[in-house]
Amino acid sequence: MVSTAYLATVRHTRTSPVRHDFTYRTCTWAVSLDDDPNAGLRWWQRPFVRFRAADHLGDGDDWRANLVAFGRERGLDLSACSITALSGAATLGYAFDPLTLYWCTAPDGSLVTVIAEVRNTYGQRHAYVVSPDDRDVARTEKRLYVSPFNDTTGDYTMSVPPPGPQGFDVRITLHRPGQRPFVATWQGVLPHTLAGRLRLLAHQPFASQLVTARIRLQGIRLWTKRLPVQPRPDHLQEVS
Repeated sequence: MVSTAYLATVRHTRTSPVRHDFTYRTCTWAVSLDDDPNAGLRWWQRPFVRFRAADHLGDGDDWRANLVAFGRERGLDLSACSITALSGAATLGYAFDPLTLYWCTAPDGSLVTVIAEVRNTYGQRHAYVVSPDDRDVARTEKRLYVSPFNDTTGDYTMSVPPPGPQGFDVRITLHRPGQRPFVATWQGVLPHTLAGRLRLLAHQPFASQLVTARIRLQGIRLWTKRLPVQPRPDHLQEVS
């Protein structure tokens, strides 16, 4: 599988306690961990785009081996699985990926598990190991403090159909009693027009830097709305 770059659209909608909505474009990659993901990069991408195991789960320098070891520690045998990651890349040596999804598929084509690796801007991460139903939807308790304006209470529903030849469509919804205070959508397409291809190309060299800048900008905007900052707890657990 050649590493595939999608022109992606990310939208965050906050409905409580204030309404806040923003959308931005970025570059998202679908890569097979069964081979070296960098081998699928074209020569003109390699100077500024790299995939590095150190930016993800585990301590080794083999991204796939780290995922297999991670699964083994949690009672999952992923050694024979085909693993596809939906991820950002390190751009010009810098990586920040708020969400990486891994689809782990058995040789017979059945889905073994989906791993959702979530990061915050405080250097913390949490991996949710989920089992989507036949509609590609899973539910899990929120564990990681992601935004300073949102505590760790509530449950997520994750709609995580695997990426396909034309694109992907992921939706994460936070649920609390009687409300859905936060919804994130992450959608990607393979552009078929010259304008779309040029937009995708323009996003590739600085995608990680732009993601971080946009998160901080939106944090400032929420702070100006006098949204109360929630205490950040210590995060000791990496998986649920």
